Amino acid sequence: MSESTLRLVWVYPDLLSTYGDRGNLLILARRAQQRGLPVEIVEVRSDRPLPATADIYLIGGGEDGPQALAAQRLIADGGMHRAVNQGAAVLAVCAGYQLLGTSFYAKGARCHGLNMIDISSDRGPSRAVGELAGEIDPRLGLPPLSGFENHGGRTHLGPGVSPLARVTTGIGNDGQTEGAWHGKIVGTYSHGPALSRNPAIADLLLRWATGHDRLPALDDTWSDRLRGERMAAVARPA
Repeated sequence: MSESTLRLVWVYPDLLSTYGDRGNLLILARRAQQRGLPVEIVEVRSDRPLPATADIYLIGGGEDGPQALAAQRLIADGGMHRAVNQGAAVLAVCAGYQLLGTSFYAKGARCHGLNMIDISSDRGPSRAVGELAGEIDPRLGLPPLSGFENHGGRTHLGPGVSPLARVTTGIGNDGQTEGAWHGKIVGTYSHGPALSRNPAIADLLLRWATGHDRLPALDDTWSDRLRGERMAAVARPA
């Protein structure tokens, strides 16, 4: 494959990079490069303007204070909205996922989100920590989700957005659904990083970014082994 440079933006690593989610950036870049796609990686700290002309934006998890501050700065900046309006893809994890919605809670206070997808988040009765698995929306044509969650939130989906997956293990949004997707935006509570166990989601983002219906296959032996081991672990009786 020979294409123009694929531009990947890691949003606010100084605020939202708590659970190893930067690995999603590295995995996306590697899978693109293995297919001959030139890649430019742009890491944008929260005191810098966000470019609005990249192909894929990645937002990670974080604690309450940094999450609230990130939301305020992203709303004021406006770059995320401009990028999505121009067709960019987004992968948002945990706190990053919540702040894309209409509202979320941080340090006991309701905070305004970016209002980019029709979700709202509040606090659950207990913290969700452990393996997370589910059947991904069949319209996306992807294998089951596998991941690890660590969050206290519960996320409610409005009619304008679809669950990323139906939960088979763990909590996700509410014990029934996990994550959300709308247009070219994917949100999830899966850490780990998420794409290490779900390379098919990485390829989905790359397809959206490049406009290709298919990409050349890669050797996923190691990620398949990891997925297989984790799937077997959650399938075993407690």
